[in-house]
Amino acid sequence: MNALRLAKAALLGGLVLAGCGGPAPQAAQFVPPAPSTTDLSGSLRARYNLLPTLALGEAVAREYGVERDEGTALLVVALRRVGADGEETSADAGVSAEAVDLGGRRQQVALRKVATGDYVDHVGTVRVGRHDTIRVQVAVVADGRRQQFDFQRNF
Repeated sequence: MNALRLAKAALLGGLVLAGCGGPAPQAAQFVPPAPSTTDLSGSLRARYNLLPTLALGEAVAREYGVERDEGTALLVVALRRVGADGEETSADAGVSAEAVDLGGRRQQVALRKVATGDYVDHVGTVRVGRHDTIRVQVAVVADGRRQQFDFQRNF
């Protein structure tokens, strides 16, 4: 009887080990960052981002005129004209934005123009919480046309 128990235990142990076979571990896959540019009609391109203000260096925060704060993210929308040679120049346009979190809370983003070298960016702040997902809806009025795009960022 002892030999029967020993045989059953060996069989059970073999089955348990066989179940551990699964696929071999694989290296982590690089996940590319979400796109942060979109081509609008004509030669207009929008570059955009929403990032925590604490991720900004002191000099950048000063340049954009924002206070670094745990519950705030900086929205940057930069409009550029793309020439035939691929060169980008600053584009003059009206920009408005609204941020919506997963709970459906909406924030109109007060955007203002900030000169950064030869370019003009539209910047504003958004209140964010820990583990927030924010969808930003941006409207651009340029050349007499209204165009829209949206994007999402996780915090």
